[in-house]
Amino acid sequence: MSADVVALGAWCDLDADARTSPGDASFVVHEFAVLADGRRLTLHTERGFTTGVRTVGRAEPVDPWAHLTVEELTADVLTTVLPDDDDGEEHPWEWLAGLLRRHGVEASVERLKAVPYTVEFGERLAERLRVRDA
Repeated sequence: MSADVVALGAWCDLDADARTSPGDASFVVHEFAVLADGRRLTLHTERGFTTGVRTVGRAEPVDPWAHLTVEELTADVLTTVLPDDDDGEEHPWEWLAGLLRRHGVEASVERLKAVPYTVEFGERLAERLRVRDA
């Protein structure tokens, strides 16, 4: 049974399994679709990114949490889900439509372009940002 796609988005959280250097923070990114019947489908989970702050000549790494903002993290998430090639599309719409078909959901590229796209943060990341801002 198919339902209309009413929203798309990316979910980001801390990558608890990442081995990072001091001063780095790693994140996992999943893209999802929300359907009119209330289902939320995870479309893919293989993306992520690492960010850090480096200061030339500094012996100790800088704490990335001292500089990361919600706006910067949101921009990094959006960059992470962009197509790898530069075909002029702002998002890999055809690929997302194909991933939806694997779930039994038919959605045109035009429909996907028309629905809202949001970025959400997982519990660990949201808590880390709350603690930092407290």
